[in-house]
Amino acid sequence: MRVPYSWLCEYCDPGLPASEAAELLSLKAVEVERVSSVGVRDAAGFVVGRVLAAEQHPNADRLRVCTVDAGDGERTIVCGAPNVAAGQTVPVALPGAVLADGRRLAKARLRGVESDGMILSETELGIGPDADGILVIGADGAAPQPGTPLAAVVPISDEVLELELTPNRSDCLGVYGVAREVHAITGAPLAPPQWDEDAPATGAGAATDYGSVTVEVPDLCPRFTARVFTGVQVAASPPWLKARLSFAGQRPISNVVDVTNYAMLLTAQPVHAFDLDRVPDGALVIRTARDGERMTTLDGVERTFDAETVLVCDREGPSGIAGIMGGAASEVSEETARVLLEVATWNGVNILRTSSLLGLRTDASTRFEKQLHPDLALRAQRVVSRLLVELGAELVPGTIDVAADPPAPHIVSLRGARLDALLGTHVERDEAARHLEELGFEVAADGERNLRATVPPDRHYDVSREADLIEEVGRLHGLDRIPRTLPGHGERTGGLSREQQLRRRAEDLLRDIGLDEVMTWRFVAPDLPDRLGLAGDAERRRVNASGNPIVAEHAALRTKLAHGLPGPPRRDGARGRRPGAVVEA
Repeated sequence: MRVPYSWLCEYCDPGLPASEAAELLSLKAVEVERVSSVGVRDAAGFVVGRVLAAEQHPNADRLRVCTVDAGDGERTIVCGAPNVAAGQTVPVALPGAVLADGRRLAKARLRGVESDGMILSETELGIGPDADGILVIGADGAAPQPGTPLAAVVPISDEVLELELTPNRSDCLGVYGVAREVHAITGAPLAPPQWDEDAPATGAGAATDYGSVTVEVPDLCPRFTARVFTGVQVAASPPWLKARLSFAGQRPISNVVDVTNYAMLLTAQPVHAFDLDRVPDGALVIRTARDGERMTTLDGVERTFDAETVLVCDREGPSGIAGIMGGAASEVSEETARVLLEVATWNGVNILRTSSLLGLRTDASTRFEKQLHPDLALRAQRVVSRLLVELGAELVPGTIDVAADPPAPHIVSLRGARLDALLGTHVERDEAARHLEELGFEVAADGERNLRATVPPDRHYDVSREADLIEEVGRLHGLDRIPRTLPGHGERTGGLSREQQLRRRAEDLLRDIGLDEVMTWRFVAPDLPDRLGLAGDAERRRVNASGNPIVAEHAALRTKLAHGLPGPPRRDGARGRRPGAVVEA
């Protein structure tokens, strides 16, 4: 999991360098494998500019000579991008700036015209894959003034925390879950989650007028929610969204797809968008596959399924592999005008099995296989809804929600005496309650020293018993604060048994008269019984053949200690030492 530090700090800013925050997370929450820098190395020298004029270069067909206002007067910049035009607000690198690929920019003369800077593409800033044209800022709204530091408009540099998560911490597969951990560790304020407020529904009709959902396997699909958006205009995402996804390890594709990936990275709940006009009658059916059924997935590969694979289907056949990857048949494209947004919950064991069987592992399957709680679905629905509406789409009122009975919340008792005994130190009840509340648990007093905690949905499959609560309190209290002590034995004292004492005395006596213990290999040659001259029906002839021998001389396993007797004298003789007698004891 890659967590851009600036994104994390939007929800909880500890006021610490990324390296120090990473160290605290590793000590008290989740391991941070490394902290890496992304984007440009130094934001200095990058500003917002406005193209005042763009004329054809007199000596080059593919170059244009641009007059640019970068906040300090007009300057001439030669640009080779085909989309540069007068009136655009663009990112500009001034001479001396260091680009994302490490190049330091200097004044240059291109085909006889001096260029005093550079108008930049996404790739040159390190925030996206588009290298064919320059990045245009503010094309969908008010443009910033020339000379504004570019970092104030577009995140062009950041530090990324790369987390190494254990399977039980699916909550930290979302940025907000990591922010909650930083809040609990440092006490820095935690901003309200983005899903607290839903988007306004201004579309015509109701969601059920546009589509329907039938779940035939509720044990494998505990919840399936869908919303409908009209007036969708598929286009490139705004620069801030491209940068955020790129820094988190995602490739920007289009605004609709990018919004779904953004919501997944924020909430840990995967989301999928269908082109509603490519789903006949908007009707979806969730069922298991017919043995041998096939579908072409978004990566262009035709895949074959067995009878245990769960599919999302329309009336013409499969349109997505549940929890893993969508199908090409209903893919969002530039022509998409209406979107059916799916946020579902799947059986984690089934997703893991299907992903392994198909050899297809995705960001969605990584999260679903750890088993997500059904309550997380509407969180992601709200995040995507707000962003799509901000991008100009209209949300149709209502949510199609097909759900089985949700799992009952875990209410776990925490005894103060047990807390102290298991941690080996005393923790006050109020401190324990504070730690749990900061992690999102609802806590109530239960007597003088005890607590009762209700586990939040995003920790439902991780915390279910008293020992789990004690672990949460212990790590935030600080395992380094627990005093080191040796375990007590009470009145018990150590000692050897009678058999152990006799064996030790025998070993001492044999050693004192000059004998050594010989420990031989368990692997022997298959013809060893013949070498030893053992009778054909002797039990001591039996050896077990090895299925994967390293060498021919070790192609069998001995069944008796006697099989190893010839080896040491033979090796001693081969090395010029006088062989001694070896006996079986």
